[in-house]
Amino acid sequence: MMGRRREERREERAVFGRGGTANRYRMREKLIAFGNDFWIENDQGQRVFKVDGKMLRVRDTLFFEDAQGRELCKIQQRLVAVRDTMTIEGPNGERLATLRKALIAPLRDRWTVKIGDGPDLNIQGNILNFEYEIGEGSRKVAQVSKKWFRIADTYGVQIEPSQNDIVILAITVAIDMMR
Repeated sequence: MMGRRREERREERAVFGRGGTANRYRMREKLIAFGNDFWIENDQGQRVFKVDGKMLRVRDTLFFEDAQGRELCKIQQRLVAVRDTMTIEGPNGERLATLRKALIAPLRDRWTVKIGDGPDLNIQGNILNFEYEIGEGSRKVAQVSKKWFRIADTYGVQIEPSQNDIVILAITVAIDMMR
């Protein structure tokens, strides 16, 4: 039991530790709003994804695009929902994920993500301070933190290589919008 947990921590450091294999992105907080556009940069400072905030009549929508302007997915706020809910859809309208805030979260912020064709994800941590993890069961698949940057209003997202970066980044944007 103790050896298994030690091995899990070693594997996690290999992915998320200094020089790990995780894909790293830099994002700015409070710039995410309907009607605004912003760029997501990789760890070399290159603009890799654009988030285009279009105001539509029926519902507010954010479009994720690659650097060439091709739509990769969109985030839409559900208008009639008991809890805060956002959906992430692919360019052909297929549902990639549905994000919901947990009803009861006494000590920490908790969210659940229903993934279209994969295992569900859970999100726990301090959402307001951009210090949280995205997990699949007990395994961490992404981490969000402001501690990695000295620049105000900037936070980082590390994503395990086996994950869909677009979906994880879209989940992070949706959480920022809903918090």
